[in-house]
Amino acid sequence: MKNTLVAWLQAQGHTVHDFGTHGPESVDYPDFAHVVCAAVTRGEAAFGVLVCGTGLGMSYAANRHAAIRCAMVSEATSARLSRQHNDANVVSIGARMIGDEMAIDILRIFLATGFEGGRHQRRVAKIEVAASPDRKTS
Repeated sequence: MKNTLVAWLQAQGHTVHDFGTHGPESVDYPDFAHVVCAAVTRGEAAFGVLVCGTGLGMSYAANRHAAIRCAMVSEATSARLSRQHNDANVVSIGARMIGDEMAIDILRIFLATGFEGGRHQRRVAKIEVAASPDRKTS
């Protein structure tokens, strides 16, 4: 699936930084999620795309980064709303859960959808939790 998404992105004129994996060997998915999220955090990439078996593990690792809002997406509506309402900057897709055509549709919608701001900006600002245990969350 990753290779299909890379080819589609390039055909659409996007610059792609492919951080791997490049073979069938078992790998530790957090290593790849952290590299992608570091590139997004540094501004080297506007968005990140993560692919693993379910999309879950990658999203867990990605969301450990303070500047990352990773959405694990398996259908088009969540792709759209993750951008409109949550200003997601990374999408995680499960290659064992959906097919390539759905993944392309998700990516197309994710990249084409803007953040609505407004009331959503206030909510997104409340996502980060300070290290202090007595921080008010309401």
